Amino acid sequence: MSEQIEEQGTEQVAEQGALSDTEQAQLAELITDANEASIALVESREAIAVTEPVEEPPLDLKAPELYINRELSHLQFNIRVLEQALDETHPLMERLMFLLIFSSNLDEFFEIRVAELMAQLKYGRESVGPDAMHPQVVMNRIGEICSAQVERQYKILNETIFPQLEKENIHFKRRRDWTDEQKEWIRVFFEEKVQPVVSPIGLDPSHPFPRLVNKSLNFIVELDGKDAFGRESGLAIIPAPRSLPRLIRLPDELCDGGDNLIFLSSVIHEYADELFPGMTVEGCYQFRITRNADLTFDSEEVEDLARTLLGELHSRKYGAAVRLEVDQRTPEVLIRFLLREFNLDEAHTYRVDGPVNLTRMMALRDLVDCKDLCWKPFTPGMSGRYKQKNIFDVLRHKDQLLHHPFQSFSPVVDLLRQAAKDPKVLAIKQTLYRTGVNSDIVDALVDAARSGKEVTVVIELRARFDEESNLQLAGRLQEAGALVVYGVVDFKTHAKMMLVVRREDNQLVRYAHLGTGNYHSGTARLYTDYSYMTSDADVGEDVHKIFHQLTGMGKILRLKKLHNAPFTLHAKMLEMIDREAKHGKNGHIIIKINGLTEPQLIRALYQASQRGVKIELIVRGMCRLRPGIKGISENISVRSIIGRFLEHTRVFYFGNKGKPDVLCASADWMERNMLNRVETCFPLTGKLADRVKSDLDLYLADNCRSWTLHSDGSYTLNKPEEGEEAVSAQEALLRQFSS
Repeated sequence: MSEQIEEQGTEQVAEQGALSDTEQAQLAELITDANEASIALVESREAIAVTEPVEEPPLDLKAPELYINRELSHLQFNIRVLEQALDETHPLMERLMFLLIFSSNLDEFFEIRVAELMAQLKYGRESVGPDAMHPQVVMNRIGEICSAQVERQYKILNETIFPQLEKENIHFKRRRDWTDEQKEWIRVFFEEKVQPVVSPIGLDPSHPFPRLVNKSLNFIVELDGKDAFGRESGLAIIPAPRSLPRLIRLPDELCDGGDNLIFLSSVIHEYADELFPGMTVEGCYQFRITRNADLTFDSEEVEDLARTLLGELHSRKYGAAVRLEVDQRTPEVLIRFLLREFNLDEAHTYRVDGPVNLTRMMALRDLVDCKDLCWKPFTPGMSGRYKQKNIFDVLRHKDQLLHHPFQSFSPVVDLLRQAAKDPKVLAIKQTLYRTGVNSDIVDALVDAARSGKEVTVVIELRARFDEESNLQLAGRLQEAGALVVYGVVDFKTHAKMMLVVRREDNQLVRYAHLGTGNYHSGTARLYTDYSYMTSDADVGEDVHKIFHQLTGMGKILRLKKLHNAPFTLHAKMLEMIDREAKHGKNGHIIIKINGLTEPQLIRALYQASQRGVKIELIVRGMCRLRPGIKGISENISVRSIIGRFLEHTRVFYFGNKGKPDVLCASADWMERNMLNRVETCFPLTGKLADRVKSDLDLYLADNCRSWTLHSDGSYTLNKPEEGEEAVSAQEALLRQFSS
């Protein structure tokens, strides 16, 4: 560049003619100064071009294309569950269970999510989420996806699972394969066990189409002939009583070996004519109706929540129809008849190649000897400190963190049991969301109340599909003398808290338990969750304040260590994401949750990604965030873990430039958790925080049970590269803790 300028200067001098020595020196100096100025200007412009590119219009982080539809994301999770039925590394019986869990999940999806969309369309209350998809468009996509996946599910069952069960000597006997001896036994079973409790309903003007219970097994029957009263409507309905098993084991002495089973539907098909004497059954076809099962009521009109819920529970069985499942052999004329009766259209019809009520097949595990076809049993780890000492002594010495199901849930139950019997314990406070009427936790609370301790239990009556159980639970605790509170009408109490107040050396000491999961010993062996037990005075005081807000009235109370929804948790998460964003490429966020749908949190993560923050998300189910979008989320990865246990922990890690914050919570990053529920979030420090970070690293290294989310909303199963060590986080934790 300087050489070009010098050449231009020389040419200009030549054109002007000869100069004196003094003038030439002055001119040379001027040219040199100009050269230096020009070089500086060019270098400055080049630097600006590198550090300050031409400013583009700011990206709109509210743009609909940046968000995945919630319902469609939910379906993707169910599809990942169904995929487990094809995973040959799982034991065969567990593969069947995954296939049946897919049915159970889909039932709830239709009962709640599809029902809500249909109600929006029916009453003109359409609302759209951040993805801006109209409910009708969502419904159309749901229909397409579910039809394809249900067809695939039955294909897996009929062409893969059933044949492999046959090889394991577990036989599902079709009617055409029944021997004469088996037919005689089945006939007796029908006459003694089925016929006395079945009530066939002929359809005529005095017997209109019956109200059929949600998800019940039913049959539509074509008849020919007249009955005793001269009626010949030609149609009848047979509701299968829920008291009857859907799977029936044939006696071993009537079979050639192995486990032999028949479906109740086969029995009713075979002997349907016995229910209509003197008439001819020309066709018998099973069907199942799914109804809206969400409980709704006006909170402003509620005077007694328990009484209101009790009244609503019955109506759940008879909500508006949302789905019809029928045997694929059912004549179209009968399907159209059923659709008219249930006020549905073709889009809500699912023709299936097999039993319409697959979920009830879960009983198979208890009907056959299948230990070799199931996961090997394990004993959750139990530290010697819990076996040898009073648990209060343990907690006075050091905080404790348990990772279920790899570590036993027993210390949590023991804390409550010891508190119930300990004369130094004055009061116990507990939240219960899903626990069951008969459980070790409830037994201990009953014992504590009967022994004269002040027992306060906050029961969330509206835990979906556990409402009836929780009403019974409330009654049992009240009879024992416990004070039972139902929380706050418009805010579900989802927090998992226990507080024990104990007198020690003339002082009151609080012991607290906080968890990411429910107080349920059964699910503690199936779900991954963290339990934190402490005698920390600040934590105990915070838990006490939250209980005070639930049972009493007053303004928001300031907490010292905990964060709680709906008051501070959401703002705290936004604040911590923003702090990492300010660290730029030195920032690091790891979030492990069950669902990510809250738009403000997603936008905050997008902004942090734009600043260069490394963001690793482990989201089991629904995820509205789209990773891998250039300029927005290329620094964000999302994975889902599907394995033997249901991933349920909620963990938040913020790197903070080498001074990390590690928190666990009862809350997912969803609107309902952050804004409409009572939730708790608790910090971990020291070795406990290091343990949780180590667990997170293990989940991030999983290349066997993890699925990667792509920007288009699809998922891909991760597999070890050639020569790479296979890592399964759940199996590694089982080896580490259990025996």
